[in-house]
Amino acid sequence: MGALRDEYYPHYTYDDYKIWEGDWELIFGVPYAMAPAPMIKHQKVSNKIARLLDEAMDTCSKCSALVATDWKIAEDTVVCPDNLVICHQESNEAYLTQAPKLIFEILSKSTALKDQGIKFDLYEREGVRYYVIVDPQSEVAKVYERNSEGQYRKVADVTEETITFELDGCVVDFAFASIWK
Repeated sequence: MGALRDEYYPHYTYDDYKIWEGDWELIFGVPYAMAPAPMIKHQKVSNKIARLLDEAMDTCSKCSALVATDWKIAEDTVVCPDNLVICHQESNEAYLTQAPKLIFEILSKSTALKDQGIKFDLYEREGVRYYVIVDPQSEVAKVYERNSEGQYRKVADVTEETITFELDGCVVDFAFASIWK
């Protein structure tokens, strides 16, 4: 018996995605249901990341910190990073159309494989300069930076260190110790 052909699988687009109820992501036409509301620790970590990024953007007129915003990469690919920084003006109010400069994804049991696999590859391909994968259970964040060849290289595994992100003329000194408290 041979492999199943692609024609047997549905392929969804942004038009489908925008009418779905609940929280979803769409990657290469495949829908991914977001987990039920994140665990309390996940939410606390995300809130602290958002606060630190927002405060850092007070001195940067070009960049903005956002939370859980749709980024439409293609007609069949829409993702919603947990925390992000953009350094461009968006003309579309419904979703982002350009790559963020910095993305934080906070792992949960239901999203870990997607965040560490397909989203890692997708963000790398789309030109996200920094990708930070945060594990609230182990209290470790893996920081990646896109190199001149367009590939991510690991900058560090951090728990209490401060990492400097350079974003289009703005500098963010991010104190990771602050997000675990």
